[in-house]
Amino acid sequence: MRELTEQELVRREKVSKIKENCNPYPERYVITHELCDAKLLEDGVNNVSVAGRIVLMRKMGKMSFLTIRDVKGSIQISIKVDVVGEEKYEFFKESFDLGDFIGVTGEVFTTHTEEKTIRASDFVFLGKALKPLPEKFHGLTDTEACYRNRYVDLIMNQNTRDRFNLKYEFIKQVRRYLEDRNYVEIETPVLINKPSGALAKPFMSHHNALDIDVYLRIAPETYLKRAIVGGFTKVFEFARCFRNEGMDSTHLQDFSMLEAYCSYYNYKDTMLLIEDMLKTVILNTFGTLEITIDDKIVDLSKKWEVVSFRDLINKYVSLDINVYNTKELLIAQIVERGIELDSETDINLLGFGKLVDLLYKKVARPFMIEPVFLVDHPIELSPLARANDNDKNITDRFQLVINGAEIINAYSELVDPIEQLNRLEEQAKLNADGDDEAMVMDYDYIEAMEYGMPPISGWGMGIDRVIQVLTGVPNIKDSVLFPLMRPINNEKEESK
Repeated sequence: MRELTEQELVRREKVSKIKENCNPYPERYVITHELCDAKLLEDGVNNVSVAGRIVLMRKMGKMSFLTIRDVKGSIQISIKVDVVGEEKYEFFKESFDLGDFIGVTGEVFTTHTEEKTIRASDFVFLGKALKPLPEKFHGLTDTEACYRNRYVDLIMNQNTRDRFNLKYEFIKQVRRYLEDRNYVEIETPVLINKPSGALAKPFMSHHNALDIDVYLRIAPETYLKRAIVGGFTKVFEFARCFRNEGMDSTHLQDFSMLEAYCSYYNYKDTMLLIEDMLKTVILNTFGTLEITIDDKIVDLSKKWEVVSFRDLINKYVSLDINVYNTKELLIAQIVERGIELDSETDINLLGFGKLVDLLYKKVARPFMIEPVFLVDHPIELSPLARANDNDKNITDRFQLVINGAEIINAYSELVDPIEQLNRLEEQAKLNADGDDEAMVMDYDYIEAMEYGMPPISGWGMGIDRVIQVLTGVPNIKDSVLFPLMRPINNEKEESK
């Protein structure tokens, strides 16, 4: 057990003294206004009750000022001895510290320095902080401390509060946009029998009650499509997904994904929907369609470009994937040109489609700053997407890329169960040959398809990643409230 600091000992002693006057941890407090709303009230409004954490405090002889805050706002409080009484004022001065919670009732006024303030006629102790707030939180420079102690980061850093308020407003606006267009939000399982819905290595666990091995879902896709089979026409889900892959500044193993599916749409319809949705949501959330990326203003209001895999790779490395159109030919070119692909799996074990994807990510994606719809994906890269009617080697699919990050992935969905069976058999063979990210056979999904599926288009958006791009933070962990971190050491974990 760690040794307590002098300040922590003093605060614990104060708890004992507070108990002589009141309960230092009361069960409730009735407020009339949130802090952000109270700050908008006109002077003279009385009997306003607010509550929050004390983050600034100036205790003086007969009058004290303090600022209380929550994640959405703050307001100044004044406490005067001739208003609350001498005994209660002394209780305030002796008992309250920075970090404590307080409830206040009083009248709104504006100070001569133009600070909206509540003049307390009464106050209540609502919670003692046993640890002192840092004078200058390490999170201002120590990003790892921000991730490990996000609660302190939120208390101390306005930028962090703003970012997560924007994130949850963004989610709210997306949900509203879809619901206004008759999409229905449903839920799908997190524990599944077969890892499906994307090319990724899954996490495995064991279900004790059923005595079976299960996987954490890598995507909700096949279950959302099962709902379409059942008669839903427009569905979506904000899903927590899990992929046991490498970690970098734009990837995490567990992340928030929005997926949506619409019957009778194709991928071009979805492309129009996505551009309109994001422009609408970003404008409503951020108040502008001009965002700053790497010190460059990107105007999202312009029509977004559409470009093919073939043209994009040709543009950056003069390599035509329609000419080098087999795994062997493409590997030979990659080796000859000295291009090192980022792959946890030996590239000789990968299929042609996966090689194309890794090549694009290496040579082109980092330079794609303006919004771009990437189309014409190789069919091997898209086992759940519909083949193009004019070229069976590519699929009706697009990805939206902004600032080198893949924001959205969308298909015209494959609804032919026979073709789907053939593709999953090819994926299962790749998996058996050593590609851990290839999909496995899922006969239950094939059976669902055999009951009949309408034309469908679906899409997925990484919520954490889109917020990373739009807020300009360097690491995706900056847009995740509580990212998973490796424990510092067992001793420290046990002492907490």
